[in-house]
Amino acid sequence: MTEIVFYHLQVQRLEKALPRLLELSLERDWHVCLQTRTQEKCDTLNELLWNYSEDGFLPHGTAADGDAEFQPIYLTTGPENPNGAQIRFFVESAQIAPVLAASGDQPYLRLVIMFDGNDEAELTDARAQWKALKAAGANLAYQQQTETGGWEKKA
Repeated sequence: MTEIVFYHLQVQRLEKALPRLLELSLERDWHVCLQTRTQEKCDTLNELLWNYSEDGFLPHGTAADGDAEFQPIYLTTGPENPNGAQIRFFVESAQIAPVLAASGDQPYLRLVIMFDGNDEAELTDARAQWKALKAAGANLAYQQQTETGGWEKKA
């Protein structure tokens, strides 16, 4: 069964915390799909992944770049999975339900919902998604950001 993990951002912003989780996914030889709710956020994260570190970048692309099946990290606003990702990140209140319906017999190893606990709309949405997934019997976990920017499993 696919593990669904909620990452509750409290100290660091998404733009600081997300790249490290993406790096860890690539270190596991997983392809990643990163889904946003809006194209504007997708474009912002596309730029971030090229410039987030002085030491390098995270290899990624979008539909506009072509060759989606070869992208280690694929950024999108929709439910598609053209790079055969084993892990999918949802940010900016992107909805998990359409992806679960579309994944069919090719489930992900892990689905990650990242939400900003300082943003009331994102917090409310994450709670609603947790409640719906729990009611559906999903395999859920909850990670809360620590004061130092690390993660502590709470559920």
